[in-house]
Formats: sequence, C-alpha cells, structure tokens
Amino acid sequence: MADLKSILTDPARRQQVIKDAERLLDDEVAAKSGLSGFAIKAAFKVVKGMKPGMIPDVVDGLLDDFASRLDPIYQAHVTKGGSVVDNFTARKGEVADALLGITDDRANRTRHSNLRSAYQQLRPTGKKNVEEAVPGIARLIDKHARTV
Repeated sequence: MADLKSILTDPARRQQVIKDAERLLDDEVAAKSGLSGFAIKAAFKVVKGMKPGMIPDVVDGLLDDFASRLDPIYQAHVTKGGSVVDNFTARKGEVADALLGITDDRANRTRHSNLRSAYQQLRPTGKKNVEEAVPGIARLIDKHARTV
C-alpha cells in the first residue's frame, strides 16, 4: 500500500486534494457557533482577506508535511482495516497533535504578524477544533486513497 504522502501529493491529484481541503476548512469554519465561533470566523476572514488565494497556497505549502505526519496513523488504519473515519476518529488527539505541531512551527517562523496574531488567537482552542474536523479529514483521505 502506498504511503499517504504519495497518495495526497501525487501531481495527478494534488490540486483536487487542495480544493477538497479548502472546502473542508470553509465548512468547518462555517459550522462554528457561539463566541469562539465568532472569533474563528473573524480570524479566518482576516486570513482570507490578506491575499486572494492565500488559503489554497497555505494548504499546498502544508500538504506534504501534513501527509507525512499523518502517514503512521494511515498505515495503522491500513493494517487494521475498517473505516478510515472510525480509525482516525479513535485517534483524533494524535491527529490533532500531528497537524498542530506543523502549524505551530510555521506560525512561530512567519514574517506575517497579522497571520501570526490570528493564529495565536485561535491556538488555545486549536486542538478541540482540529479534533472536531478529524472525520472530515479522514473522509478526504479516504476519497483520495480509494482512487489509487
């Protein structure tokens, strides 16, 4: 079985993965409610307003690292069998930690103070929000892994 990085970053499928990830991100942000949801939506609007096309560019820039970090969880799924969504959801804390480790590093190194500020405002609830997105992430992975 192919590794997750090979699956998600294959040149024949990469742009569709990026589009699917952008749609997932939009859907996850839109679903947020309450005061924390308002803060997330406001910060996301700032990020999107900084530069047209920034979200797909950021997803593209993070995709290789995300796929590499999630590959051990994906390989465990392949070995275990069953539903990608169920297997990833059972390990949602690990998925969130893997993804947030990458964005934490990137946010600390960015030259864009507005982007760093928006990230720092959202980070305290980041793990919870990423964990909530794990079923969608798993569906995205499953969609593209099935086409291999």
